[in-house]
Amino acid sequence: MIQSRRIVRLTIDRRLTLGAALLAIAASATPASAVAASPAAPTHHAFAPTAAAPDTAGITRALKDALANGAPGAMARYAGPDGVQIRTEGVQNRATGAVMDARSRFRIGSITKTFSSVVLLQLVSEGKLRLDEPVNTYLPGLLPDDRITVRHLLTHRSGLSDYTNAMFAKTVPGFEAVRNRVFSYRELVKLSLDEPRTGQPGAAYQYSNTNFVVVGMLIEKATGNPVAKEYDRRIIKPLKLKNTSYVHPAKAIKGPHVRGYLHPDEAGAPLVDSTEQTASWAQSAGAIISNAADLNTFTSALLRGRLLRPAMQQEMLKATPVDAAKTRFYGLGLRRYDLSCGTSIYGHTGTVQGFYSYAFSTKDGKRSLSAVANTSNHGAANTALGGTLEAAFCGKKPALKRSGVPVFKADADLPENR
Repeated sequence: MIQSRRIVRLTIDRRLTLGAALLAIAASATPASAVAASPAAPTHHAFAPTAAAPDTAGITRALKDALANGAPGAMARYAGPDGVQIRTEGVQNRATGAVMDARSRFRIGSITKTFSSVVLLQLVSEGKLRLDEPVNTYLPGLLPDDRITVRHLLTHRSGLSDYTNAMFAKTVPGFEAVRNRVFSYRELVKLSLDEPRTGQPGAAYQYSNTNFVVVGMLIEKATGNPVAKEYDRRIIKPLKLKNTSYVHPAKAIKGPHVRGYLHPDEAGAPLVDSTEQTASWAQSAGAIISNAADLNTFTSALLRGRLLRPAMQQEMLKATPVDAAKTRFYGLGLRRYDLSCGTSIYGHTGTVQGFYSYAFSTKDGKRSLSAVANTSNHGAANTALGGTLEAAFCGKKPALKRSGVPVFKADADLPENR
């Protein structure tokens, strides 16, 4: 395996602050019940967060750890007040030996969920949907329980089973069965409804791709347009995301891109090139293609308030704990991690066959990091890649570990062989 590291320092991309004009979104009042339904988690820390310079050597170590745990290549792009830092390791194409290039596109998996949530929340601001209205009000008869609300979808508290658990119970056979298949939204929802519900609406957090399949249906019903058009006109064009697209059900990634490699369940079995696929099993839950720079721009713009009106932004940021240590939180299509140094970061993780990715920013949007490793179904590589977050946002100073809490543990967006 060829491994190469390229260090690039760039001037800060001023388009993060001076770029596309603020979207014109009609205001609407937030329902009083919305506040009661999702109480904000405490935000205080026992120690003050610091704006430390990124530990670029630590980022490199995390990338190398991802390679040591089975990824052919990995890269990370940090953007902050002092400029842009890029680190790459390994190859983006095993066949040609092409080294990892931070400009290349890749499948972002569940980071798509944040795009979908932004579009839906814009529609709420426009009065076309209400967060605490039952989903069946807008999609009559779709779900078996009228208590499931739009908010329950965005917070993963609907109780709808994740159809990918059965679909990918056997990793490579499951993938090959859907690689070229084109699903309708309703087919995916039916796969979920064929499985037992995971809980009552509004109860426990249970991550499910089904929720954001239904979000895609709501977007299309409210606008009369495919989700691709709404992503394009509400996010991609305003932010000038030139390397971001939703091409479902086309299988290829156009332009320079990272090839993805799937780990089989059987130990020692060869990696499977999973780059070309319809990603139809994911759609509005995970089918967007992007690159590191565009993801930096997206998360930074979102946290700076350029995509949502202030009241709706606050709704999105309200988050409740999803782990016992209360360092992991989920809002409306948005993850929050409280890092060991006291800094909170917001964004999402992404898993799709052949790719693990991270895209996070600080709450003020001034610092952001996106990272990808070109493998999946191997949790150790995912956890290793997640080490880029601590290095980027906590800096070189010794991390202050909380008792019994690991510095980083990866979240899984799909069932996988750990």
